[in-house]
Amino acid sequence: MRLVVLLSGSGSNFQIIIDAVAAGQLDVDIVAAGSDVADAYGLARAETAGIETFVVDYTAYDSRAAWTMALAEHVAAYQPDIVLSSGLMRIVGEEFITRFAGRFINTHPALLPSFPGAHAVADALDAGVVVTGTTLHIVDAGVDTGPILDQRSVAISPDDDEASLHEKIKVAERQMLLENLARLAAGTTPEQLIRPYAKPR
Repeated sequence: MRLVVLLSGSGSNFQIIIDAVAAGQLDVDIVAAGSDVADAYGLARAETAGIETFVVDYTAYDSRAAWTMALAEHVAAYQPDIVLSSGLMRIVGEEFITRFAGRFINTHPALLPSFPGAHAVADALDAGVVVTGTTLHIVDAGVDTGPILDQRSVAISPDDDEASLHEKIKVAERQMLLENLARLAAGTTPEQLIRPYAKPR
């Protein structure tokens, strides 16, 4: 399975994938890692592992549409089976989503549809819920609204703050991500992973 990873930051989840591939635990060909910012540490992780990298700098384009089209061209050049958003902090436009429909997946640090958006961990704490978690979903044109592929729950302790809760979520998120990438690599399609009780879309 050919995988392109998109990121904006440190790429800690990406490193888990790199390590699993190197250890022979995951049969995935990471063909490239791309970012919207040139100094994303995740790109350095890729280069250390001998993975090709590319940058499509958001600030170099006069519109999100133009940036989206450029990003889509870069990604398409690698002919990926799956595109994974691993901390990409930009909302891509419709051109990208259409081009990679059903193949563009993302992890989110909450049990969607609860707490979508960029502040999911803090929002869960502010709401006073006792359980949150992580979701793997297909990316669609909305914000964290795509079909759910998998979820893992995480209990919130009374003494959790945003940092400690986020770390607990990351542990569950990484396990979920590796297990589902293995399923995809074995020939399961993202559509086949959609929860069977989900409303048809």
